[in-house]
Amino acid sequence: MVMAGRTARAEQVGATRELILTAAERLFAERGVYTVSNRQVSEAAGQGNNAAVGYHFGTKTDLVRAIIRKRAARIEEIRARLLAATGDSTDVRDWVDCLVRPVPEHLGALGSPTWYARFCAQVMTDPALRQVMAEEALSSPSLRQIVDGLRRSLPELPDEVRVERGDMARHLIVHVCAERERALAENTPTPRSNWADTATGLVDAVIGMWLAPVTPTPLTAPPGN
Repeated sequence: MVMAGRTARAEQVGATRELILTAAERLFAERGVYTVSNRQVSEAAGQGNNAAVGYHFGTKTDLVRAIIRKRAARIEEIRARLLAATGDSTDVRDWVDCLVRPVPEHLGALGSPTWYARFCAQVMTDPALRQVMAEEALSSPSLRQIVDGLRRSLPELPDEVRVERGDMARHLIVHVCAERERALAENTPTPRSNWADTATGLVDAVIGMWLAPVTPTPLTAPPGN
């Protein structure tokens, strides 16, 4: 009886946490992280106790991290599958596929509406929360392999340009997905008919970014030039 009671309690806690995560992801996506109070999240999650968010997750930063981790598990599975198919390729497209496709594929599997891409776009506008997202991304073994694969496939690219273009690619992926997600939620036309085709367009654009010529500057010019 005691064990059954503990199991039922654990299931209830798990269900409550899931309701809070879903409500927070939606509200943060639609309104921004810091314009939404914990009380509003609790109410949207159907919780009579306004302290439910703090009780289950702690600070708002902790809640943001929990939302990211909730999605990360499935996205990591997709990355791992793409990596297994890529092997030791030195083709830039193979590595950009691994970089770009996991999030659109995950969003497509969720059906519409979704909020995660818009949530990520909101998080990236805040320096502290953006750091949380970066920390979580760097904890991904598969993402580290993708970054290494891109480096090997672009051996002539200066390190500072590689960092710059990596940042550009990250912003492009997040905001293109967020705009498509918003359009689907509002039932307005989108450039591509599905998430897979959206990913293909993104892959093409990101490859173009990585392979674009590098104009010499004081930072990138060889010594003596």
